Amino acid sequence: MRLIVSTHNNTASRLSTKHQEMYNEEIDYVVVHDMDDGEYAIMQDHIPVVSVLEEGYIKLVKDKQELYIEVVYGVLEYHDNVVTVLAQEAHAGRSPESAKEHLLAYRKERLEKNRKDEASFTKMEKDLSKNIKKSKAGRL
Repeated sequence: MRLIVSTHNNTASRLSTKHQEMYNEEIDYVVVHDMDDGEYAIMQDHIPVVSVLEEGYIKLVKDKQELYIEVVYGVLEYHDNVVTVLAQEAHAGRSPESAKEHLLAYRKERLEKNRKDEASFTKMEKDLSKNIKKSKAGRL
């Protein structure tokens, strides 16, 4: 996941993953909450920051409205009014709890899909092996 925040008069934010753009809008500031290291805010013209986020969330604030992005294993960099977050996983919600729920639901769906794909792959592998033996491929 990549979160880019850039500024003209306000701070613009674009949140995207390798699959899709998730957020692209002007924002007022960002609050970073890491489960291990606590919480800090990044406002326009903040000093440069680089930090590791093992698990936590990023709160985007615009006109007193809040959006939360649950982040798992990420790196945050801020400089020149641009915040970039690269993360293994990220999901959005209107509260930290809903963002976490979305992440857990996505993980559950992905796990089920992986189990089905693995079962399908195993069956295809057995069929291939059986057909190779049946055709006597590789024998002279």
